[in-house]
Amino acid sequence: MSQNKELEIQRQFLEEATDYLNTLEGVLLEIDSHNRIDLDKINAALRSAHSIKGGAAMMGFKTLSDLAHRLEDCLKVLKTRKNSLEFDTELQSLLLSGVDWLRQIVQLLTEGNAIEEQWLVSFCYPVFDELRDHLGEPTPEDATTMLSPEDGQDIIPLLFETEVEGCLQRLESVLSDSQQPCLQEEVAIMAAELGGLGEMLQLTAFTQLCESIKQHIEAPEPERVPEIARLALQAWRRSQALVLTNQRDSLPTKIELHEVATFATNTKVFSEINLANTESLDIELPDEAEQKTLVAREIPTIDFKFIEQKTELVGVGKERETQENTVRVPSKQLEQINDLFGELIVQRNGLNSQIEKLRKLVRHLSQRVQLLDRENQELRIECDRVATKNAISNSGRSLADETYQTQGIATEFDGLEMDRYNDLNLRSQEVMETIVQVQEVSTDIQLSVDDTDQIARKLSKTSKQLQTKLTNIRMRPLSDLVERFPRALRDLNVEHGKNVQLKIEGGNTLIERSILEALNDPLMHLLRNAFDHGIEDSATRQALGKPEQGLIEIKASHRGNRTIITIRDDGQGISIEKIRSRAIAMKLDAALVESATDEELLSLIFEPGFSTSDQVTALSGRGVGMDVVRNNLKLVRGDIKVDTEPGIGTTFTLSVPFTLSVARVLLVESNRMLLAFPTDVISEIFLLQNDRIFPMSGSEVLNWQGTMLPLIRLGRYFEFNCPRHDNPELETPPAINASSVLIVKGNNQPVAIQVDRCWGEQEVAIRQVEGNIPLPEGFNNCTILGDGRVVALVNINELLYWIASNQRTPRNNQLPSARLKTPFLFLNPEKVPPTPAKEKGTILIVDDSINVRRFLALTLEKGGYQVEQAKDGQDALEKLENGLKVQAVICDIEMPRLDGYGFLGRINSNVNIKNIPVAMLTSRSSNKHRQLAMQLGASAYFSKPYNEQELLRTLEEMIQSVAQTATLN
Repeated sequence: MSQNKELEIQRQFLEEATDYLNTLEGVLLEIDSHNRIDLDKINAALRSAHSIKGGAAMMGFKTLSDLAHRLEDCLKVLKTRKNSLEFDTELQSLLLSGVDWLRQIVQLLTEGNAIEEQWLVSFCYPVFDELRDHLGEPTPEDATTMLSPEDGQDIIPLLFETEVEGCLQRLESVLSDSQQPCLQEEVAIMAAELGGLGEMLQLTAFTQLCESIKQHIEAPEPERVPEIARLALQAWRRSQALVLTNQRDSLPTKIELHEVATFATNTKVFSEINLANTESLDIELPDEAEQKTLVAREIPTIDFKFIEQKTELVGVGKERETQENTVRVPSKQLEQINDLFGELIVQRNGLNSQIEKLRKLVRHLSQRVQLLDRENQELRIECDRVATKNAISNSGRSLADETYQTQGIATEFDGLEMDRYNDLNLRSQEVMETIVQVQEVSTDIQLSVDDTDQIARKLSKTSKQLQTKLTNIRMRPLSDLVERFPRALRDLNVEHGKNVQLKIEGGNTLIERSILEALNDPLMHLLRNAFDHGIEDSATRQALGKPEQGLIEIKASHRGNRTIITIRDDGQGISIEKIRSRAIAMKLDAALVESATDEELLSLIFEPGFSTSDQVTALSGRGVGMDVVRNNLKLVRGDIKVDTEPGIGTTFTLSVPFTLSVARVLLVESNRMLLAFPTDVISEIFLLQNDRIFPMSGSEVLNWQGTMLPLIRLGRYFEFNCPRHDNPELETPPAINASSVLIVKGNNQPVAIQVDRCWGEQEVAIRQVEGNIPLPEGFNNCTILGDGRVVALVNINELLYWIASNQRTPRNNQLPSARLKTPFLFLNPEKVPPTPAKEKGTILIVDDSINVRRFLALTLEKGGYQVEQAKDGQDALEKLENGLKVQAVICDIEMPRLDGYGFLGRINSNVNIKNIPVAMLTSRSSNKHRQLAMQLGASAYFSKPYNEQELLRTLEEMIQSVAQTATLN
């Protein structure tokens, strides 16, 4: 077997071993001194320990196999003496410690580290020695009766079916591969593994069969390996069926080498029996002489004594066929696929945007064609009128003098009896035909756009289905995360002498893998915090009339496109007064703290270093970690809120999105900036009505359904360092082209937010903003529109808290979470005087190429300049002499009418405009051209293609130099 293949198999086994250890831990945690040891549970633990033992032995992990064997022996004693053995906390702790050591060894093997013998002797072996001293060794009678029918149950068929089926499916998969890689090694491994299973289940015949297969596969002729593998598969399938039907006495014990040839040549004999589905029938293979006779007759021989079982057993085979195979895929590859899907969403939105743009162009084309058609009709009427007038006034000859030769016969027509066509009539007719052809092309384009739109709709439907499937692949149940919480809480109970029960509901709630990983630390910290700060000790609870056993409850459910997780305890609650006192002790403004609401005070527990605890413990040291909870949630667009009732308990509610890859958002505009609001936070949207707005305490409130809501006008809170010019609009018209109000759901109450316009909903891909500069408070991540524009994604709870905190708090004395982290987003113009944006002025672009002018205009507009254009030097000179005010000119050299050199000479001779700086931008890069331009008075010289940053920097220096010179004069 190749080294890569071996390493892959070992890695897969170690992943399976982790699952087995989780099963073991779960079983041991469910057993306590008040609960009899359940037979099914202990059997599940035994199967897990045995699977680790056998698999580790095959993979060459001797230490892991030996220790799993020792743990299996302990479980055997636990099962056989379950009625007389006292299962106390000490025994449970020892067994769990044994599982922990196995888990550490699996982790070391996964990381490729060696297992040091001294480490085993010093730390690991003593635990298993103590278990042996506590339980003793299993007797031979224990091993014999370990899996015997008990309480009317026989688990051998179930165990045999479960263990054998996985191996046989793997063998079938290898046989189906045309190249059949490592087939010999696979059969040898399976023979050893299944032989160990037969030994454990006391199935001597099956063990002998596996030994026979192992002998035949060790050194066969290469061409016979596939035949041996197929015969082994058939024999194992037949054994599986016999065990399931309780026909263990009929199990085959070996395969003969000559049977290989017989099986290969007699395919037609058994052609009417689908061995893939009916291998569970009890088929008596005839001997070699009988088979030769049967080959000649082409008649199969079947033992019909089990024929009545055929329907049932074939049904089992079909059910086995429907079982889905699973593959292990690295999570990194799933993330890469998800990123590509995000790009697909962006491109799909871009396609829809382009189709809409194309529709507008087609509509414009149709309008232009109709206008052209009307103008052509008017032109034809005018042509006819002029032609008729000329014909009547023609004094050279009579209209009746025209003679036409038709087939040699001279015919005379009056001018009114035969139309005459001049060149103008012919041109008009050609234009008319061209218009008709353009109309046909326009119609064809419209039909093509309709077809493209249908394809785009199908693409959208397929992408939605792909999104659903991909999301399901990336989902994992919450139980994957919280399955270790019972063990953690049990250890805390033992260590701290408390009696706390953990209840989990909604463990099957599916959560995206990346979100689940981000929830790991927050949930564990909240669990430990509830145990330490929330739940009282047993004596205190009894004195308060509470049950002696405390309760921590974790619930999870989907609500819309969010996942809600609550962790609640029935402890003493959080003291609001303690928080208030702690805030004052931390030098926060006393008046502000006294006037703060309970919600605002509770939010302080998520600030770094804030705690109401009087003692530092190993569980929770002065609040360290609660800020990590909030920060980890922010990374996955989640939030958290806390509700508490003194003496009753505390509830933390975590809200995270259903998926991080895509989101449905409402695009709004405020102060000419597009923002994306997640639709799940918006309750209602309507036009702003001034008669529903009332002033209150220096702010504004809005009457919404009889409730006064705070009104926030976003435009008053966003100020920018540079002006925003000519913000391009979306291709589709705005859904609401007027000032509107969004009713959004905050942490505890709805809030009204006023925006300038709404552009409708879109399903967009979410992208993280990378770099050292953080996003402003109130925003997390961004989205990309179909036209490539980046739009910030609003985190509504953070935005509302940021606005509320800074409205009432001076910047030098804020609550910790209200401190600004960005220099370019300012609060409340009444408190923070906005710096007026400086207008950079107007630049005149002179070039005979319209495309060059348009491209250069984009560069200048991005730099904050206004732009004027001229098509040549003469046009530019006329505009300047007529009063156009500009700060600088960018001019080409080679132009019609008046070139760049002539423009420089003319502008320098005009007193009114000679101080305007001129930069030459040309494709001529020789020193001769440059020197002439500079001699004529150019301030700078650039050759195409130009560097944007260098051009803008030089332009600014030119303008500043002129301004300084004017000041000095």
